[in-house]
Amino acid sequence: MSNFTVSRSTTVAAPAAAVHAHVDDFHRWVAWSPWEGLDPAMQRTYTGPDAGVGAHYAWQGNSKAGAGSMEITASDPAAIAITLAFLKPWKATNQVRFTFEPAGDATTVTWTMEGRHAGLGKVFALFMNMDKLVGKDFEKGLAALKQQAESSAG
Repeated sequence: MSNFTVSRSTTVAAPAAAVHAHVDDFHRWVAWSPWEGLDPAMQRTYTGPDAGVGAHYAWQGNSKAGAGSMEITASDPAAIAITLAFLKPWKATNQVRFTFEPAGDATTVTWTMEGRHAGLGKVFALFMNMDKLVGKDFEKGLAALKQQAESSAG
């Protein structure tokens, strides 16, 4: 098995609490997640609290969107930890972390995903680098998160 880490950062012209609120509530991901547009008919299920620890989001969509779930496992003003479980197109469980670092009147947001290639994923990793596979999605998502947070904070 081999491990991978994908990480991207951006600076948002908004207080950390404002940016944090967009990530801590899965209902708000529809506005900024880079994968929300893959299937307009995607089915979404939200359980647990609306935000914070225990909030759970599951999706099921077409072959591009796949199926899976996310659960917030830790949340404080500086960071949010999420367990991400993919069911389709392949099974995998990864750990996701968002950190929020105040930088004057702005916030540096870092989105990191860590996981392990196993089974078919290990074979897939021989041909496709995870950073190249999802790095651009993280950049797209962070740009949309930046736009959402700056427009709601202003």
